[in-house]
Amino acid sequence: MLDKQIKSQLQQHFAALTDPIELILALDDSAKSAEVASLAEELASLSDLITLGQAENSERTPSMTVYSPKRDTRIEFAGVPMGHEFTSLVLALLHSGGHAAKVSEQELGVIRSLQDELHFEIYISLSCQTCPQVVQALNLMAAHNPKVKTTMIDGALFPDEVAQRNVLAVPSVYLNGELFSQGAITLSDVLAKLDSTLSEQQAELLAQKSEFDVLVVGGGPAGAAAAIYAARKGLSTGVVAERFGGQVADTMSIENFISVSATEGPKLVAQLEEHVNDYQVDVMKNQRASALTQGDKLELTLENGATLKAKSLVIATGARWRTMNVLGEQEYKGRGVAYCPHCDGPLFKGKSVAVIGGGNSGIEAAIDLANLVEHVTVLEFADSLKADEVLIKKAHSLNNVTIITHAQTTEVLGDGKKVTGLTYIDRQSNQQHQLELAGIFVQIGLIPNTEWLEGSGIALTPFGEVAIDAKGATSIPGVFAAGDVTTEPYKQIIIAMGGGATASLGAFDYLIRHQSTEAEQAA
Repeated sequence: MLDKQIKSQLQQHFAALTDPIELILALDDSAKSAEVASLAEELASLSDLITLGQAENSERTPSMTVYSPKRDTRIEFAGVPMGHEFTSLVLALLHSGGHAAKVSEQELGVIRSLQDELHFEIYISLSCQTCPQVVQALNLMAAHNPKVKTTMIDGALFPDEVAQRNVLAVPSVYLNGELFSQGAITLSDVLAKLDSTLSEQQAELLAQKSEFDVLVVGGGPAGAAAAIYAARKGLSTGVVAERFGGQVADTMSIENFISVSATEGPKLVAQLEEHVNDYQVDVMKNQRASALTQGDKLELTLENGATLKAKSLVIATGARWRTMNVLGEQEYKGRGVAYCPHCDGPLFKGKSVAVIGGGNSGIEAAIDLANLVEHVTVLEFADSLKADEVLIKKAHSLNNVTIITHAQTTEVLGDGKKVTGLTYIDRQSNQQHQLELAGIFVQIGLIPNTEWLEGSGIALTPFGEVAIDAKGATSIPGVFAAGDVTTEPYKQIIIAMGGGATASLGAFDYLIRHQSTEAEQAA
């Protein structure tokens, strides 16, 4: 299953193991069990510290449990942990085998102090970009506290279980049998839900930080570029980000990043973070900005109450998916209403779904879903599709894709537990129609993340975008912006990176001139 290059890389990683690991297998006669067995044998062949064992009984088959005899910890993978989850498996092996985890001592202390028996079950799809982040965060907890157990469950392999629990979005996390979270959640988020004092502790530490020359808000491509350019100028640089990578982390395929023929979002995000970490940048992840105020210095207030000070600021908070804002959408979000076809598409195998939106994102989603589901109906509000012609031709060539224009979605229908359909109005005839569906994928554009800037004095457009000039400057001196959150007309990764560089250079120029003026006034 593993090619020569991957085996060579794993051997190098496994050289860092200090403690024995047992891979406990629960298998049957299925092809997937054979894959799990083959994978386990290959992993065991790469280190003398990895051995194989057979489960006496197991709730799910096939499964592989990473067991540490020294720590008595268990991390289970129900299914074949390949695709995006292969990294989760490798990290589980490293952390269970004694390799140090990249986590703060404060968070590690909270993990080790947990006294209750906690069993996390994480339902995923192997095509989900967000799922590994959640799986890895919970697995890290399990590797450091025997009272915490995690089980990754490939929903496609256990459809009856998925149907019984009505799992219609991934990642879905259950704690001791009860729904704990849906969608992206960080280690800090999990620990904060388990220990309410953690947020206060983090706020105290953040409040003690010195003033930054450049403080970047956002960890996507624009924020990463801004941080790198600022650090290279020798400026004290900080990055505040809810999660590093932003929306790119949820992108399956990237084929227009110049100089790279093709890559994937998580891979690009890892490379961005590695590049940022090459410099002395203070990256403060799992933090969300709540307000910006200006006095003698710029002050950024975080949701946990901490305040950071800076001489200049770069806003790079990006954008999020636009919602339909119709009756039933919020009620059935995560229960049939979805925004990531790559993540949640496999859960609707053999069912009928709709895609809302006829732009590139919508038509790409329809094409991808057509390979999984029984039928896809695309609903476009306008009189024609806005997607590239090559995508439109491809969609029209698929016999299980129907495209309807002049369609205004008016309501999401459900039975109280899950989506059962939707209603829409034909804007030409004004007639109402109803579709029976299992899922609705919303792909109608982006909304800039600027709510936290209300009252700050930053000039925003009627669409909520931050207005910037050619240097990335905003209406407040010393505050710059870049990427999808701004008035930059084209929302592309490479353009966001360029915007981040521009904003950072603008901040550098501002600091030089501002500090020179202050020095002259002092003289």
